[in-house]
Amino acid sequence: MKRNIYILFFLFGMFLLPQINYAQVDFNKLPDDDLGNNEDAFQELFYEALKQKSIENFDRAAEGFQKCIALNQSIPVLHFELGKSYYKLKNYNAAEESLKKAVDLEPDNEWFLDELYGFYAGQNDLDNAIKTVKQLVSYHPDYKEDLASLYVKTKRYDEALLLLDELDTEFGVSIDRDRMRNIAYEATGRKKDQIENLESRVENNPDKESNYLALIFRYSENNNKEKAFETAKELLENNPNSQLVHLALYKFYLDENNADKAIESMKVVVQSTQIKPEAKVKVLSDFVNFVKQNPQYESDLLEATALVTEEDNEKSLLEMGQYYLSKNNKTKALEYFEKALEQDSNNFAVLKNILLLKIDLQDFKVVEAESSVALEKYPSQPLLYLVNGVALNNLNQPKEAIEALEIGLDYIIDDARMEADFYNQLSKAYTLLNNTAKAQTFSDKAQQLKN
Repeated sequence: MKRNIYILFFLFGMFLLPQINYAQVDFNKLPDDDLGNNEDAFQELFYEALKQKSIENFDRAAEGFQKCIALNQSIPVLHFELGKSYYKLKNYNAAEESLKKAVDLEPDNEWFLDELYGFYAGQNDLDNAIKTVKQLVSYHPDYKEDLASLYVKTKRYDEALLLLDELDTEFGVSIDRDRMRNIAYEATGRKKDQIENLESRVENNPDKESNYLALIFRYSENNNKEKAFETAKELLENNPNSQLVHLALYKFYLDENNADKAIESMKVVVQSTQIKPEAKVKVLSDFVNFVKQNPQYESDLLEATALVTEEDNEKSLLEMGQYYLSKNNKTKALEYFEKALEQDSNNFAVLKNILLLKIDLQDFKVVEAESSVALEKYPSQPLLYLVNGVALNNLNQPKEAIEALEIGLDYIIDDARMEADFYNQLSKAYTLLNNTAKAQTFSDKAQQLKN
């Protein structure tokens, strides 16, 4: 709907309204009926109603327009303005009647029809919206697109597709129309028609990258990988600088065990300025899994990671951290996790991985210091108290460890395994203090939870 028309209408209405209705009301001529001289009263009522409307006093505006109609009910714009005022007052039945009256009096007025269409659309009265917008399609092609959208919403898919074909032929394809087209194809199961439509686009416009990409996606969706691969190679041949095509190509190359070509495509993806970070991370994840099975390509993985732009660093660094963790290379994993934490200091999951890795690497002094700082930021996270207690025990500071562990116990909720770890650390702390009785008590509690 061309809602901006309303603003124009209001502006024009303020200045041009009396003139456009001269054929119905001559304000310079006294009426011939027995109502008396109503010229001044009519103008005063009308402009007062417009004024009340402009300050959003819609009940007074509606009252004014009603009085004008009482003087002359043959002026369409009075019913139009009354209908809009009723709508603002949420008197929807009266609004509909007034707008329909305006259209009845002037059936070719686009603004009146558009307002009535907007009313029906707002009320989700789609059948009446369709009837009204059909009257509007001769004014502007936007209304045809609205009609197609209404057909889709009312599941009249065949009519929608015919109209979309007509619009595409006249104006070229658009994202919004393709969205509607795909809904219709999906709902009717017309996958063949969908693919034929895309094939014709590629044939008729072989230089447009998006046509190939859409066709590749639909071939893949229908498990026609051979056709999808052929189309991707055709796109690369016609557009050697395409970056997006490599999102498809790297997978196809991996499937046919063409590692060199797959890696080449992966590198294009990770350093592309056109590809979203989420897609790059997915490719990097596939790259990591590929290298797990083919470790001879690890240097290529590291090179690809180095190519990832700054905006993607956090996710790609996490992928690399998980990769080295899976290889039990804790030092290298820690290096990547710490770089990732620099990108997002609020990522608690990464902080947890870092502290646990440093415990495994027995860097207890650093763990104690970093967990103490982290507790200021996350005072209700029991894991941080446990990590802090572990570090303090290993630094031979059992009293401080007991204090941290006892506080942390209060924050555990339904986690028997973590609770057992706390008791084991308390047992260790009391052992360091030569309090064997308490050490045994906490050791027994931990064992009970494990059992």
